[in-house]
Amino acid sequence: MSIKKRRLRRKLMIIITPIILILATFHGLIYGPIPITLSEVILVFLQTGDSVHEKIIIDVRLPRILIGIFVGICLAASGAILQGVMKNPLADPGIIGVSSGAGLAAVITMVLLPQYSYLLPFTAFLGALLTSLLIYLLAWGQETSPVKIVLAGVAINALLGAIMNGIMVVYSDRVQSVLPWLSGGLTGRGWHHLEFMAPYAAISILLAFLAIRPANLLLLGDDNAKLLGQKVELQRFLLIALASLLAGVAVSVAGLVGFVGLVVPHFVRIIIGDDYAFLLPLSMISGAILVVLADTIARTAFDPIELPVGILLACLGAPFFLMLLRKRRMF
Repeated sequence: MSIKKRRLRRKLMIIITPIILILATFHGLIYGPIPITLSEVILVFLQTGDSVHEKIIIDVRLPRILIGIFVGICLAASGAILQGVMKNPLADPGIIGVSSGAGLAAVITMVLLPQYSYLLPFTAFLGALLTSLLIYLLAWGQETSPVKIVLAGVAINALLGAIMNGIMVVYSDRVQSVLPWLSGGLTGRGWHHLEFMAPYAAISILLAFLAIRPANLLLLGDDNAKLLGQKVELQRFLLIALASLLAGVAVSVAGLVGFVGLVVPHFVRIIIGDDYAFLLPLSMISGAILVVLADTIARTAFDPIELPVGILLACLGAPFFLMLLRKRRMF
């Protein structure tokens, strides 16, 4: 791809993606079991709308959409950072144990300690972070290479997955409350969930922008980065911790939503290239668009059943990603 063509694509995406996100937000506010027209939505925000519509939009749909935006931003940013750190376009938040760590913490809380279920977002977030730090410590050595981190992640994922399945088998009478969370979704999410995640999300997103320069330097390779005076091991550790924080924030509220951190950064990279000054923010916006649109479809297309958005993303994301791989002739 020529430099001129890449610059044009970047400019177009910078203009188009925020517009699409705004349209996706209004689409989510309009459509649902009770359709509401655009004019009625606007009247609600002007505080002159119908009280029933106001309750639906302000109390139900708006916080859910805002949470979806945060979830998409965090997962896409986490995936983009990991793909750079691991030098692997197939990396995603699950590869460092976020999914298994958060999942095990959630199962323990909901199945073994249901009286503390109100702490679920915090325990899932903590489980994700502790697991990723454990994986990094296991991979620590004279040189903490991306391959060692991936192998440690696979091993820990398998172990934690086995423990989680064992708990669900032993306490099979209590797992009904766990299944929706493991499927990943935004059902029942409201303002109190947004209030919990917003501070963590805001801090982690701001930190993600500080990761642009070190992420770009790591793309040069460890040896070249060291020649430029970079502390490669420290930077890699901090970037993995940041990716864990980003994904942990999302998983703690939305459950095990997959494919956002995998597909979105890969798709954006194909269009605009590897420069994290553009790749990271555009991946964030694109991730938010994907989650908001997917959640709107999941709660409207199968009415009266509301499909967890994690299931829909898996069904749509897997063939789409295989198509991308095929197009790039990666297998």
